[in-house]
Amino acid sequence: MQDSLSTDRENARGVPNERAQRLLRVLVDRYIREGQPVGSRTLSCSAALDVSPATARNIMADLEDMGFLASPHTSAGRIPTIKGYRFFVDTLIQLRPPKGVELQQFQVALDKVAADPQALALSASNLLSAVTRLAGVVTVPRRPQMTLRQIEFLPLADRRVLAILVVNETEVHNKILQVNRNFDEDELLQAGNYLTEQFGGHGLYKVRAKLLEELQTTRESMNTLMTDAIEMAQAVLPEEEPQAEYVLAGETNLMGLGGLGDMSKLKRLFEAFGQQQDMLHLLDQSLHAHGVQIFIGQESGYQLLDECSVVAAPYAVEDDESIGVLGVIGPTRMSYERVIPIVDITAKLLGSALKSKN
Repeated sequence: MQDSLSTDRENARGVPNERAQRLLRVLVDRYIREGQPVGSRTLSCSAALDVSPATARNIMADLEDMGFLASPHTSAGRIPTIKGYRFFVDTLIQLRPPKGVELQQFQVALDKVAADPQALALSASNLLSAVTRLAGVVTVPRRPQMTLRQIEFLPLADRRVLAILVVNETEVHNKILQVNRNFDEDELLQAGNYLTEQFGGHGLYKVRAKLLEELQTTRESMNTLMTDAIEMAQAVLPEEEPQAEYVLAGETNLMGLGGLGDMSKLKRLFEAFGQQQDMLHLLDQSLHAHGVQIFIGQESGYQLLDECSVVAAPYAVEDDESIGVLGVIGPTRMSYERVIPIVDITAKLLGSALKSKN
């Protein structure tokens, strides 16, 4: 009687009791493996469970009432819902990391690639796809934050000026500007000092907007030299930050997989892959996260990925500076216990490969 009351309280809170969790884990494992609804008789035969078919039916009914399982119309068996998968991944999963030999193959695959970040991203994407038999996606490494440290101008002949930008600590950019009059050295020194004082320490891609704002709000009170200084700075500073991009490999691996076999679903999924900004927005949610992030079905927030799961992790050159995200896209019925550690390890190896090639 006490056990029954305890079970009722757990069900009321929406948390399966220990026996129900064991059954849920076996059911999800089997469904991922075979892709068919799992019935009570099948579960009663599992060595991991000591239950009769009737008891299994009752537990499955409770789990369905709690939202962890669903009954397809064509079968008496059950399949996991998004909530069921989420509970499985968060609580019940038993991860299967790659073995030593497989891990060494990962390392070799990335080490033999040239230092070009785009090539490394493509190699990691192909590696993820080949190992998981799903789609591998990797954002191309972003440049670290570029901060303007100093700006100088030097006079040249024929109404030209050499602009020198010092970015971060030691990175120097030069550009020759054609201007509307000849400037002497003192004027250009004053202009450079003014700009460095006003905008030094700001992100490079934000300085241009700040310059425009300064010009619009204080033009009337500025002298001609300050106006010229801002206009020269606008000519040398980049207009906007380069767009992030990603590389994708193994899309065709998804053809025929459980839940994605329908051609109309696949067409919509491939359309989603083509929406660079939407995919980047989803991947960016993992950029500053700690460890592996998992988006199951509707959790992604993108309708085109409602029947997919995305397992992603940030990769970094230094401990606290993530410069990109990699991951795997596949059906919600994917082998999470294998995919999660593969994504985690590949992210670490890609970060190490980038660091060693810098």
